[in-house]
Amino acid sequence: MIMDALVEHAAEKRERVTEKAALAVRGLTVSYAEKPAVFSVDATFLTGRMTAIVGPNGAGKSTLLKASLGIVPRVSGEVSAFGEPLGKAMAKIAYVPQRASVDWDFPTRVVDVVLMGLYRELGLLSLVRKEHRQFASECLERVGMVDFAERQIGQLSGGQQQRVFLARALAQKAELYLLDEPFAGVDAATERAIIHVLKDLRAEGRTVVCVHHDLATVADYFDDVLLVNIRKMAEGPIPETFTAENLQMTYGGRLAATHIDQLKLPTG
Repeated sequence: MIMDALVEHAAEKRERVTEKAALAVRGLTVSYAEKPAVFSVDATFLTGRMTAIVGPNGAGKSTLLKASLGIVPRVSGEVSAFGEPLGKAMAKIAYVPQRASVDWDFPTRVVDVVLMGLYRELGLLSLVRKEHRQFASECLERVGMVDFAERQIGQLSGGQQQRVFLARALAQKAELYLLDEPFAGVDAATERAIIHVLKDLRAEGRTVVCVHHDLATVADYFDDVLLVNIRKMAEGPIPETFTAENLQMTYGGRLAATHIDQLKLPTG
């Protein structure tokens, strides 16, 4: 009886947390060629916070993000956003893919890329009015790219391209922003510009989730962390979760003890 009551209480608590979450993942499993890339992951991304998804190469970080959105198929698992099934909440979500996954040779201007973020508002006819172009310019201004509005997207540097795709996400006026390694391969100025925009979004009450690879900046950039290596290893606020013990458990022998020492992490 006591055990049943404890199980019921835990289930109720889990439901309450899920209702408050911007994104909730339950039992998510993804396989490639019968090999699990993500296995039975539960994760809760709380509204109004910035969360990093961290783990070694091949740990399933990007797959977790893509499967949560339905970009790659799930073997099992459920995903909800803002207390609703994912399909009903897609209008509240913006996704910024890895830069390497985009065809930058496609002949389009920077401003047109940003206008793609207004596709729900523009509709199938894509009738772009003056106010739409003005809003696109405002989004480019936020990422420091307004002077490049007429430039072909393929003519930009990698960091500039990443800023433009963030501007496209801003144009969606989303409540939840999911970014797949937004700082990978960008220059220091672009990284500063991106994190400034993301922190502004958090200040506005939006939720930000990033696949992130630089352990040295996790504590400075994010409120929460999800550590994964195929399975969930740990999840929670940075002070309690981003610890030497949890990192060693997540990375194993791939992360040198000297590297962990340099991060000056809490010990648990």
